[in-house]
This record gives sequence, structure tokens and C-alpha cells, in this order.
Amino acid sequence: MPALVALSLSIAVLGAIWAYLALGPLSPLLVWAGFIAWGCFFHTGGDTKALVKTICGNAYGALIAWIALLLIFKTGVGDAGTIAIAGVVGVTVFFLVIVASIEQLSAVPANVYGYAATVGYSLHQASAAGATADERGTGPLQNLMTAGFENPLILLIISMVIGAAAGYLSGQLSKALTKKTA
Repeated sequence: MPALVALSLSIAVLGAIWAYLALGPLSPLLVWAGFIAWGCFFHTGGDTKALVKTICGNAYGALIAWIALLLIFKTGVGDAGTIAIAGVVGVTVFFLVIVASIEQLSAVPANVYGYAATVGYSLHQASAAGATADERGTGPLQNLMTAGFENPLILLIISMVIGAAAGYLSGQLSKALTKKTA
């Protein structure tokens, strides 16, 4: 089977399985976050090293985003205005890149994907007009300190780890499908 067909088929089958699991028995895992990590796996090289870099980078980015969200929404920094919020973003994204000399965190896009997915998910619900930093949001921002899937940090990391693993599995399946028969 040609390599492109094998890869397309393996991603289609495993993508359907991932969607079923995330929307069904593994709900509330995030289908889209898993696909971001899946794409990141291939973007980072599509091998075992890429799997490590994707998982570590996505998780690290999610952690740094979570810290930014805590600083902005749980310490009152968000009430200090746009400049203060931008300052927190600037400082935290600095840490996304400065760690690139560490092999496991050297795929800066993986770090950014984890950060962006966590912030995007956490801010997906509108804030009440005139709300203080502690009152903003009705979902993820209210759960930054919980110990379950309600916490965006936990939910995004687990969704992205499974997505990266699915990327690895689809790559392995693709290789098996392209092996020449003797």
C-alpha cells in the first residue's frame, strides 16, 4: 500500500476511534485538543523522540498557561487592567521558549500548542459584565484549583497525551500497512 494511503487510512480509523472515545466513554476529554497533539506529533518528526517532545511540550505549555491564568484571575492581576494582563502573558510566554535548550522541551511549537489550547479552552465562556477577576467565567476559570477533569490543566494535558499517543499509533500502523509482502 502506498505510504500516503496507509497514513491516511491509519489516521482515519484511529481518528474515528478517538472521536468516539472522547465523545462517549472518555467524555469530557477534548477531541480537538487530542487532534492538536496528534498533529504536533507529526510536525515534530513523527517518531519516538517526537512523542516525548510532544507530550512534554504540550504538558509544559499547559502548565505555564495555567500559571498565567492563576496569576490573572486568582490574584487580582486581571483587575489591574490590560497592561498587567499583557505583562503576565509576556512573562509566561518567555518561559515557553527559554527552555528550548532542554531536549524534551526543544520543540517550541509543542509548548505553544499546549499553552494556547489551555488558555483558549479556559476563556471559552464569556464573563459577566462588570465581574471581578475572581468572578469571571462560569466554567474552566472557576475550576483552576480543582483536582478533576473540571480543571483545564488536567483536562488539556490528558486529552493531549492521548492525542500524541494516537499519533504515534497511527504512524506505527501506517508503517505496518506499507511493509512490502515477501
